[in-house]
Amino acid sequence: MLNQIKRFFRENLAPSRADTAADTEHRLQLAVGALLLEMTRVDGEIRPEQCARVEAAIRQQFDLTDEETAQLIRLAEAERDDATDYFQFTQLINADFTAQQKEAIIEQLWAVALADQELHRYEEHLVRKISELLYVPHSAFIAAKHRVQGSA
Repeated sequence: MLNQIKRFFRENLAPSRADTAADTEHRLQLAVGALLLEMTRVDGEIRPEQCARVEAAIRQQFDLTDEETAQLIRLAEAERDDATDYFQFTQLINADFTAQQKEAIIEQLWAVALADQELHRYEEHLVRKISELLYVPHSAFIAAKHRVQGSA
């Protein structure tokens, strides 16, 4: 399973020498989409509000193709069943993305976690874990949570 995730990120997220700004943005969108999908499942209850939030983010905000969206969903579901470590995702993100982009990932994770107006301890744990793996400062982690709570 981890090899499948590695291959997906290598094919879709790893930078090439000819990368443009659009390519970099596309990789960020794919990484965020994968983590958002995992957030909907972390507490053991898949809630429609959270799924709707992720679907909207992936299809509208991220402008991914149907094939890319379907591939992300399949990988996130397989990861939920087989993996407990997010290092494969965060290692690639750390190599390619700015601190601001990493903070945006954390804010989106909070938005999905709070989409159902409840914050389960596993959801908070996942946001905290991803935040630490992405080296997002605690102050930015908290600020992202407050921005999401303020906009709800």
